[in-house]
Amino acid sequence: MERIAAPATLAGPPDRFTGDVYVDMVVGTPDAGFSVGSVHFTPGAHTAWHSHAAGQMLHCTEGLGLVVTADEVIVLRPGETVWTSPRQRHWHGAAPERFMTHLAMSGVVELSGGQEAVDWQEHVSEADYVAAAERI
Repeated sequence: MERIAAPATLAGPPDRFTGDVYVDMVVGTPDAGFSVGSVHFTPGAHTAWHSHAAGQMLHCTEGLGLVVTADEVIVLRPGETVWTSPRQRHWHGAAPERFMTHLAMSGVVELSGGQEAVDWQEHVSEADYVAAAERI
């Protein structure tokens, strides 16, 4: 057994997030085969559109959030879990007037040709965020 020191809390970079987002990595070592981060979203903060090569599981621990694909808006509440399939384009974040924290769990895969495990894309438009938030 080995105790792994937790790295410092990191601010979510502005090219990947809108608003203030903070990430505490729980597991992220390459030999683990998966990563887990506790992601803290301030009200209205959310990711850019993205997809994961190995899919992603999101488990809400507090607050109220959204997980959005091209076809679906899911309201995420504490204790609920959402799975996004490999390469499924989506975004997620907090409701407009609520904080939200979730555990983000992703498989770590080796990709050829310098591909990334996460494909970060464009920011969510304000109109698209508002339309999704109206579903709460």
